[in-house]
Amino acid sequence: MKIAVIGQSLFGQEVYKELRKDGHIIVGVFTIPDKDGKADPLATEAQKDSVPVFKFPRWRVKGQAIPEVVAQYKATGAELNVLPFCSQFIPMEVIDHPKHGSIIYHPSLLPRHRGASAINWTLIHGDKKGGFTVFWADDGLDTGPILLQRECDVKPNDTVNTIYKRFLFPEGVKGTVEAVRLIAGGKAPRVTQPQEGATYECIQKKDNSKIDWNQSAEALHNWIRGNDKMPGAWAEVDGQKVTFYGSSLVDNSTAANGKPLDIPGASQPGIVTKAGLVLFGNNGKALLVRNVQFEDGKMIPAAQYYSSGSSAAMELTEEEKTFAEQMRAVWQSILNNVSKIEDSTDFFKSGAASMDVVRLVEEVKLRASSCQLQNEDVYMNTTFQDFIQMCVRKLRGEDEEEELVVDYVEKSINNMTIKMPHQLFINGEFVDAEGGKTYKTINPTDGMAICDVSLAQISDVDKAVAAAKEAFEEGEWGKMNPRDRGRLIYKLADLMEENQEELATIEAIDSGAVYTLALKTHVGMSIQTFRYFAGWCDKIHGSTIPINQARPNRNLTFTKKEPIGVCAIVIPWNYPLMMLAWKTAACLAAGNTVVLKPAQVTPLTALKFAELAAKAGLPKGVVNILPGSGALVGQHLSDHPDVRKLGFTGSTEIGKHIMKSCAVSNVKKVSLELGGKSPLIIFSDCDMDKAIRMGMSSVFFNKGENCIAAGRLFVENSIHDQFVKKVIGEVKKMKIGDPLDRSTDHGPQNHKAHLDKLVEYCQIGIKEGATLVCGGKQVQRPGFFFEPTVFTDVQDHMYIAKEESFGPVMIISKFESGEVDDVLRRANATEYGLASGVFTRDISKALYVSERLNAGTVFVNTYNKTDVASPFGGFKQSGFGKDLGQEALNEYLKTKAVTIEY
Repeated sequence: MKIAVIGQSLFGQEVYKELRKDGHIIVGVFTIPDKDGKADPLATEAQKDSVPVFKFPRWRVKGQAIPEVVAQYKATGAELNVLPFCSQFIPMEVIDHPKHGSIIYHPSLLPRHRGASAINWTLIHGDKKGGFTVFWADDGLDTGPILLQRECDVKPNDTVNTIYKRFLFPEGVKGTVEAVRLIAGGKAPRVTQPQEGATYECIQKKDNSKIDWNQSAEALHNWIRGNDKMPGAWAEVDGQKVTFYGSSLVDNSTAANGKPLDIPGASQPGIVTKAGLVLFGNNGKALLVRNVQFEDGKMIPAAQYYSSGSSAAMELTEEEKTFAEQMRAVWQSILNNVSKIEDSTDFFKSGAASMDVVRLVEEVKLRASSCQLQNEDVYMNTTFQDFIQMCVRKLRGEDEEEELVVDYVEKSINNMTIKMPHQLFINGEFVDAEGGKTYKTINPTDGMAICDVSLAQISDVDKAVAAAKEAFEEGEWGKMNPRDRGRLIYKLADLMEENQEELATIEAIDSGAVYTLALKTHVGMSIQTFRYFAGWCDKIHGSTIPINQARPNRNLTFTKKEPIGVCAIVIPWNYPLMMLAWKTAACLAAGNTVVLKPAQVTPLTALKFAELAAKAGLPKGVVNILPGSGALVGQHLSDHPDVRKLGFTGSTEIGKHIMKSCAVSNVKKVSLELGGKSPLIIFSDCDMDKAIRMGMSSVFFNKGENCIAAGRLFVENSIHDQFVKKVIGEVKKMKIGDPLDRSTDHGPQNHKAHLDKLVEYCQIGIKEGATLVCGGKQVQRPGFFFEPTVFTDVQDHMYIAKEESFGPVMIISKFESGEVDDVLRRANATEYGLASGVFTRDISKALYVSERLNAGTVFVNTYNKTDVASPFGGFKQSGFGKDLGQEALNEYLKTKAVTIEY
């Protein structure tokens, strides 16, 4: 069709481009005159294509069409007028002239919110649904018949800018072009607008956007966000107009610490906090404003309201001076109506508009990729000098990010001073639990308290989940380039490495892990895990799929891998930091946010990790740490409707309960790494010395507190006695003692309740008739020490043959030579299936056995050899889902299939 495009802006430009791609002939573009010497984007695009462009200042005078203007329009021979965004009044002589009439894009669900400020009023009224309408123009005001409508959800903290960028702009372009296709195909409907529900609101301007404080917090929030960015909701504060931007509803506790700000007419003073300016509705509830703007146009973070907002100018290096001159040239190209860019040149007072802000931000990225600006940075630094100073501060890493406040518990130990956070970590801050609830975390080496730790309550869980949800849906994490996300995760790994001795020391005193093992495994593998998954961030992709139903049309089907959203992670006490890393690294790499509950008895390395995550630059709300009880915190996370995935490592009993809760609540995705009773089969043709060494490790590694520990060793009869004798000899050499002593082999069990269970476990074995060769009792010294223990003559029916000890207890059973299938039957006769192992020099036998062992991991002539690239997880009642390796990413991703017909 021959189309006349009447309108302006980037939206009009995109509609124009898509109509040309569809093969339509654009016979003329009618747009607004140049402003400050700059052409509208629609005009610029059309001129590139040599399409006639008309820039009429007006179409009518005193309500009458201007004949010369109408004549020029009619001369184009348009068959349809498309008005994607038009701020001028177009006479009916033009509207009705084309063969197919005229269609208009309107950013609301007509008949609701007729008028020029439709998006503003959608938000001001707190509508839950928004959208746009393409309608047939008539002589009314947005009252013509409806051709097409599309709707979207309005998010609680949407602004005009966010809903426009997310939906109204991209989908509006598509919808307008689709409307033209319907017209061209003779299928365009004309649905009369209903009278019911029709509204018309005035144009929002500065003079009518003043805040009425006699409203609820939600109504104030809607008014502020409905006027953000234009024209801006304002109030008189300290004798001048102050405009508020970036509103969100918050819990009243956000205002706990801050400086009061008197606001005339408000029900109570605002509070300037480090998060922003907290305001209150007449119902006593709170909202948070992040930015404020003064009458002189200067915008600052609301948290800096009482700050001077200025600092001494930095002296630039030669490299920085070069960057500044490059940016001066960029400003000059944007502000081409300004003869020379001075340090005092104001970007907006010189004629820049919102689309110029987008361009400026992108120009900076091209010249300095490490300087990641947000649009707000430009609004807050409007003069060239302020802009350059801000960019340089970012390039130097001195962009005045608020310092993380940590109330450390400090201890001088292990030839260093360790500094341990002890509060909950929610939304980028260390905070006390509701009501100041705390508990003591105990050092298993001496049974003494290390420090008081905040004990999370139900309301704390809700705050953490809300922070994670906002960070995912509204924050920069969800919008971040995957490669930038990977850089942040890698930086976190670097910080962990820089602090590895401190982390290992904290792990040793909180969990009883031997320091050298903590340094190599607990901490070392954690660092490796974050580095590994940092590399995956920009390699997550779907696939293109040929489909059968392709005729008579052509079809394209592809899949996308998308993050799930808010993920809960619940981890055990045996490897506190490493279990955090195994799940959290994959979760973050996939683009999710996380609320993590460490084991109540071992919270300290998780809280130290939170500190390092904040220092690495992970945005607020991405990582949240909640020490607390499983019955309260873990249960509420399982039940929470905003949690979409839960990853759990722990007992089978608790795993079943979690799985049920996740199903009943909102069918959230679950991965479970549960109990184990891993069999290790040792054949007579093995390398005996290696089998002894690795057999010892398979049981006593990390004092037996190891989910894949060999819970039962099957030793071929002909070498059984020799094997047992050598094991006893090695056990006697083990040094039991302080985990910080570099010569210690065997540290304390994690906590008193676990120690008591080990004593009971061994007593059951003795009563059932198993032979206790050594150990079996608590070490008589302070702390929670248990002797390395060996049982032989263990029969299949015995309790200790079937149930895991989760401690340093070796269970040895014989099997007859040549009975490979029988020992396999006995090894698989368990409801667990986490790991297994086999020692033999016969490669055929090794492969035969590994194929038939029913476990998620099979070790051949080795044991405990996990790697960040190898998937880890069990079968049967040992759970499902994988940690580590590429497969772990799938636990934190959802797959979307898209099919296109063309």
